[in-house]
Amino acid sequence: MNRRMRTGVLVLGGLGVAALLAVAFLQLPGFGGSWHPYGTRAVEAALGRHTANTVASVNFDQRAFDTLGEQAILFGSVLGTVVILRTTRDERRVEPEPARVPAPVRRYALAVLPVTLLTGLYVAAHGQLSPGGGFQGGVVAATALHLLYVAIDYRALKRVRSLTLFTVADAAGEAGYLLVGLGGLLAGAAFLENTLPYGTANTLSSGGIVPLLNAAIAVEVAAAVVVLLAQFLDQAIEIESADEGSGR
Repeated sequence: MNRRMRTGVLVLGGLGVAALLAVAFLQLPGFGGSWHPYGTRAVEAALGRHTANTVASVNFDQRAFDTLGEQAILFGSVLGTVVILRTTRDERRVEPEPARVPAPVRRYALAVLPVTLLTGLYVAAHGQLSPGGGFQGGVVAATALHLLYVAIDYRALKRVRSLTLFTVADAAGEAGYLLVGLGGLLAGAAFLENTLPYGTANTLSSGGIVPLLNAAIAVEVAAAVVVLLAQFLDQAIEIESADEGSGR
């Protein structure tokens, strides 16, 4: 295919997308109006399925398949980073040097660490009830682990950060989301359809599959952030090229 034909295909495709967008825009409700069909339906569906947090209902129930794609993007990004930043033949690892952390910083970081971890777990566990969820809770939980790096040094973080364990957890979180979706197929419904009992509203067991998907997301996000930061920290602290090593 020559350049002229490629340009023609691009223009034709662009015109088709523009036409579809124009039709969609013409059917949107007026800006600032009181009629919001999507919002009304989303709230009704959330209340009907006993999910107090409407945002969680949209993310993990009404459009759970879209959220699977978002989770897959993070999973693929971490996988790509691990492959690209792997140690090459002309690189070697060096033992990180001990860090000298001021006493007030050390005390504050160590005191905040358990609070941050509990906050992350709380945000993830209560995602169907209050603002938050697996994405936010997973990031907060991963941040708690890295407070060891701030409070002590990189060696302390490495002692509790098993990359093998967190890599498995990352894959398990991704697989867990898929397995919940397959449960809907086994129940004779659609993939990721909410088929579990909705439970009592405003309780941890409410929302059907929403708490399960929140938990899977929390595990995947927390593990993914740990693995991702591990690659960048290794490059900055431990890995050096052969030329750098010979010049020391």
